[in-house]
Amino acid sequence: MPNTHNSNSAVNEISDGALQSFIINETGALSPAIETISSGGDGPAFATALSTNAVAILNYNSGNGRIIPTDPTDSTRFIDTAPEITFPQPAPPNVSHPHMALQHENEVLVPDLGGDKIWRLTQTSKDSGDYEIQGFIPQPVNSGPRHIAISNDRLFVLHELASTLTVQRIPSEPNGTAPIIASASIIPPDPPEGAAFAAAEILIPKPTSQFSKPYIYVSNRNTGVQDPRGDAIAIFEHVFADTPEEGLQLVRHVFTGLDQPRGMELGIEDGRGGEAFLAVAGVAGNGGVKIFERTDGGRNLELVATNLDIPTRSTFLWL
Repeated sequence: MPNTHNSNSAVNEISDGALQSFIINETGALSPAIETISSGGDGPAFATALSTNAVAILNYNSGNGRIIPTDPTDSTRFIDTAPEITFPQPAPPNVSHPHMALQHENEVLVPDLGGDKIWRLTQTSKDSGDYEIQGFIPQPVNSGPRHIAISNDRLFVLHELASTLTVQRIPSEPNGTAPIIASASIIPPDPPEGAAFAAAEILIPKPTSQFSKPYIYVSNRNTGVQDPRGDAIAIFEHVFADTPEEGLQLVRHVFTGLDQPRGMELGIEDGRGGEAFLAVAGVAGNGGVKIFERTDGGRNLELVATNLDIPTRSTFLWL
């Protein structure tokens, strides 16, 4: 759900997928949809704004996506010229499931949960704004790379099917390779019998004066027998960079009381202290929305607020 000044875009995660634009007024209220455009596929689960004034939208079920330009003078208006980008299908029974997009320099990186790859997209020309696949970064077989983040010149990948967090250097374009430096399980200790985990979200906030070290926050989803403590957020530290001991160190698990926290977002660093807070919700159950405050320099989370007006939510937008 990208936000540009007072405009915002959101997906319609349905079989006839779509991208919609909205205006956020001065009181924080959302307008009716201003414009709707096809995503070109089935079940878009993710959209994000790019620095090129385009919005990337990925269709989880149909293995394709679009990078849609917006009007340079009005970001709520889409320019319907972008072709569909279809990702190659892996060997059966797996199917392509692109799950997010992350801009890095002149590339857009797309983790493919079903294909165990991170696709590398580049513009075919600045004039057209169209994108094409130029290569990929291979990932462990059957790991299910879902979401990614880049920090300290490293690529961090959260693998849904393996419930692991990995770190590696960013390989050279278009098809360079880089070994995985470290891999760590994000599953909390002592899960109940019958638990079934599927990793969901990764956040690595930029350092600030209040939080000088960029800890890594990843969410677990237990789709099986529930833990009375709810699902956990695992906090990791990237340690000993550029040494033979470089790795991922688990700091702690924080149990949220939520069922399957798929979406979580950190507040904005805008002088109001919002970067200290993390909004989290589950996509199942009735736990509502919970706000945690980062404490101990970001090494821990403390629950400070709960709202039960709506039992489940999938994502957030801080204003």
